[in-house]
Amino acid sequence: MRSRKHAQTSPSPVPVALLIIDVLTTFHFPDGDAILQGALKIRNPLVKLKARARQASIPVLYVNDNYGDWRSEKEVLIGRCLEAKGASFVRPLLPDSEDYFVLKPMHSAFYMTPLEVLLQHLQVETLILTGLTSNSCITATTHDANMRGFDIYIPPDCSCARNPEEHTQALAQLEAMAGANLKRSASLNLPNLIRAARASQRGGR
Repeated sequence: MRSRKHAQTSPSPVPVALLIIDVLTTFHFPDGDAILQGALKIRNPLVKLKARARQASIPVLYVNDNYGDWRSEKEVLIGRCLEAKGASFVRPLLPDSEDYFVLKPMHSAFYMTPLEVLLQHLQVETLILTGLTSNSCITATTHDANMRGFDIYIPPDCSCARNPEEHTQALAQLEAMAGANLKRSASLNLPNLIRAARASQRGGR
């Protein structure tokens, strides 16, 4: 068998990762208008959190629904989103060349994706989960992350649902059942998260 060359991705310098879930979307689905209203409110906090993560050398991983189209490339998906009604939400949150990008077929970012392998390679201990929506894909991803032993942070101002009530209920459930930390993005002390994750790494060896 011909030998395969492995990707030249290096482990992350810090054991924390920011996941941005399903922000590349056209909002052309049931309740899309309601979710777009909430999405526009979280856009700026999420942009700021991504910038802070980049400054702290925290890797940013986009995990996005493939909408059943396995032939589309990332650029095709982005083009569709920028031509749709949610372009003002999507445009400031576009992934760049330093970001990782994973396509998923269902709700959880872990289900039938290479995410777990990537996180293991990056040596990540702690996840910051953001994006759309708190009572669906973020909920499924949180439970899968919890089962895999990750520490989980979900800043409430960086995700949304169809309405504030659903959002609040979903996050309260994730805090109670999956141990998610619900500090708002501006209150997340990223250097402290990194130190705690490094301590967890050392403790697990």
